[in-house]
Order: sequence, then structure tokens, then C-alpha cells
Amino acid sequence: MLNKIKALAKASQELEPNQEARASFRKQVIAHSENFLENIEESPAYVLTADQGIGLLESPLQETGITMQTALDLVGHNVDRPGLNPASGGHLGYIPGGGIYLSALGDYLADITNRYAGIFFPNPGAVRMENMMIRWMAQLVGYPKTAAGTLLSGGSLANLTCIVTARDAQGIRAREVERAVIYLTTQAHHCITKSLRIAGLGEAIVRYVPLDPHFRMDSKALAKLVETDLAQGLKPFLIVAAAGTTDTGAVDPIDQIADIAQAHNIWLHVDAAYGGFFLLCEEGRKIITGLHRSDSIVMDPHKGLFLPYGTGAAIVKDGKRLAESHHYTANYLQDARKYDGEMSPADLSPELTRHFRGLRMWLPLKVHGLAPFRASIEEKLWLSRWFREQLMEIPNMEVGPFPDLSVVLYRYLPSTGDANQFNEKLTQRIHEDGRIFLSSTKIDGIFYLRLACLSFRTHLHTLQQCLQMIQDCIQQVQQETLEEAQNGK
Repeated sequence: MLNKIKALAKASQELEPNQEARASFRKQVIAHSENFLENIEESPAYVLTADQGIGLLESPLQETGITMQTALDLVGHNVDRPGLNPASGGHLGYIPGGGIYLSALGDYLADITNRYAGIFFPNPGAVRMENMMIRWMAQLVGYPKTAAGTLLSGGSLANLTCIVTARDAQGIRAREVERAVIYLTTQAHHCITKSLRIAGLGEAIVRYVPLDPHFRMDSKALAKLVETDLAQGLKPFLIVAAAGTTDTGAVDPIDQIADIAQAHNIWLHVDAAYGGFFLLCEEGRKIITGLHRSDSIVMDPHKGLFLPYGTGAAIVKDGKRLAESHHYTANYLQDARKYDGEMSPADLSPELTRHFRGLRMWLPLKVHGLAPFRASIEEKLWLSRWFREQLMEIPNMEVGPFPDLSVVLYRYLPSTGDANQFNEKLTQRIHEDGRIFLSSTKIDGIFYLRLACLSFRTHLHTLQQCLQMIQDCIQQVQQETLEEAQNGK
């Protein structure tokens, strides 16, 4: 048996490379990443390829490995190149993520040390670091010291965590679900509806509150809906507002909504995954008010703090409510539970095994300080306003409402033909061009293009290039439309 154990240990020794091998691997990986970063300004934001990364499947896993350089070549051709480049400043579609360099180094440290950040006992420092980040965000929102929260993979899991907490805090049991009423708008992120289903609220009554002309929740309409439901003996228990919707970037009137929630003892949850960190700048604080009056909030550091994907936050004003919904233990954890000096993330979310996310957030905030983050997030507000002004100078271009944050809606109105079809073709041409990535949406049957300005690498020259690309693509679609008409199509 000992010989068998020794033989297996020798065969597995490659998993622990020596210092020289580590240095070689590290040198090759850094060279690959530096090449990516040094060329990011010139690289397209979106690449349409025929193979779509199929080369990965043509190189299956085998008993013997390949060289690091061969592996990096596979990554470069099949992962880095095709599709959307979220690290590019030209990513102006959806809601861009970030990818600041020091976060990558934070992840490197977290993965090398492999610290477990779920429970205080095995690594108190990791838990303290994460809780420190949560407390900072809670203070930014204006929550009291009773607040608690946790870093999660993103807005989807964070919204689910808060919705489950609201369900339990409001005493919604299975027999009461069909009488329970939830209020949101058609502009709520689709993960809200998904979370309701997962939380066992799929049979609850969902009221879609009308929007005002700026695509914000109409608080007067909300008040009428609540009063009607109460008169019918129903149980209004949750309002989901937004501080920055995905489609339009609209900020709901949180203060007015909070008045209604408070008057009727309704849980107010705010999805601020996109807009929350605009609170860092004075201009943003003029736009987003009243968040401190909510019962729970979601913020995504991988959006407004430009961190890598996989960093969301769920924060609840009364942290005990969050713990009551998610705390659980087991016999094998009896030793760990004797040393809880702080609330453990595992008691505040569905996750037990989890990545040490705190380090990727703490390191850049500590090393860079807050000032450059404030400057970058405010820059995006002014860039989006400037972009809208420039669009208004383009003949036949229709722009949406003045942006609350950094999303701009617009569409081109052709002199003849269907506007929706024209703008759909325009979007296709923009994707084929690839210099800048823009996305589209449809509101009340109208096809819009949208610009979402949030990448820390997006600057004035990026939007100047974007405007030129849009006009180039408009001319292409016009020419194609003319040729189709001449050919009788």
C-alpha cells in the first residue's frame, strides 16, 4: 500500500510546479495579458467570426498535457478574439462591466492563498475584509449600522437574496402567496421576475406600475394600485424600484415610492446594480435620492466600480432579517461556530462555498483611493450627455429622454420605409463593423439603439469614434435600401 501511495504522489507531483516552472508559467501568462492590454485601444470591441471559438472543442482534454504557450494560443484565438470584448472602452452596449488591473491582481492573490471567505472561524481576515466593503457601501447608501450584506456573483443572485429576505420579513407563507402583491415596472430587470419564481413567489400577484414619459415608475399610479389591492383584501408586501434601469437608465422616484411603502408597511427593494455607485459623485447624488429609505438594495461593483464580472452586493438595512432568512448550520461546523467575531457571509446568502471576492474589491480601492473612481463615474455622466447632444445634430436622428444616468436611447428615422426595420439593419451593420459595440432594445413596439457608457476605458475619443461609425453605418444601410428598391425587393 505504501508503494502505491508513493507512486501516486510522484505521478501527481506536476500539480506542484517548482519555483523555476512557476516563473516560466507566470512569464508566459503575463506576456499574454500584457499583449492584450497594450493592444486594447486598437482592438475591435466586437468580432464576428465563423468559427465562434470552435477550436477549443477540437483540442479535447487528454491524459498528457500541452505546453503553456499552446494553451495560451488556444485562449487567444478562441476566447480573447471572437464575440464581445467587455474589457474594451468601445463596449457601449448592455451595461458594461469593468476589469481594472488591480482587481486581477487581487484575484491572483485570492486564488494563490485560496482563503475561504464564507465563515469567520477559518479566515477571520477575509470575512472582515468583505464586511468592511459591505459597510462602506451601506454608508454610501445612507443605511444605519444595523445593515448587513454580502458580496455575490452579481445582480441576479443579489436580487434573489433580497427578495427572499423581503418574503420572510413580511411573513409571506405558502398559503398566502396567491394573495401577496408585488409592484414593479416593465423596465425592471428580467432577473427580478426570475428571482420571484425561484423564491416560490411565481403565483403571487404582480402589478406592473405605469411609467411616466421618462420611463420612471409613476408613484401616483403606484399609490392607486396599492389602495385598490388593500380594499380588495390583498396583501401588498413588496415594491421593486430601480436606480438605473437597464433599457433606459431611468431612476425611479425613490422618495415618493418610499412614502407609499412606509405608509402601508410594504418592503421597498431597490435594484441599484447599475446606478448605485453614481452616489460617489456629487452630480450622481443630485439624481439618485432616497436610497437610505429602502429596506434592501443591490449594487454591482463589477459595474460602477469597474471590477471584473462576478462581483455583486446585496445589502439589507436590518441585517438581522437577512440572517434570519439565510442562516443555517450543521454538526460538522460546530467548532467553527464558537468563534464568530463577525457575521459570516455564509449566513447571509445561499452560498457556503464561495470565492474570496473581497480582495478584488479592497485592493484597488485601497491602492488607488476613492478619488479616481469618483472622477471616472462622473465622467460617464457627462460623456453620455455630450453624446446625446451630438446625436441631435445628425439629420433624421431621434433621441430619447435626457438620460438620468449614462444610457442614451436613439433611433434613425429614414425618409421612407419602416423605421424599426431600418434600425434593426443599422444595428447589424454596427455589429459587423465592430469598432464599437452598441446594443438595441424595444420599448412599446419601437426599436431603439442604446448607448450604455460605463467602462473606465471609455473616454471622449471613444464616443467620437462611435458617432463616426454610426454615421458610416447609416450610409451603408441607406445604400443597401436604395439598391433593394431598385432591384424590386
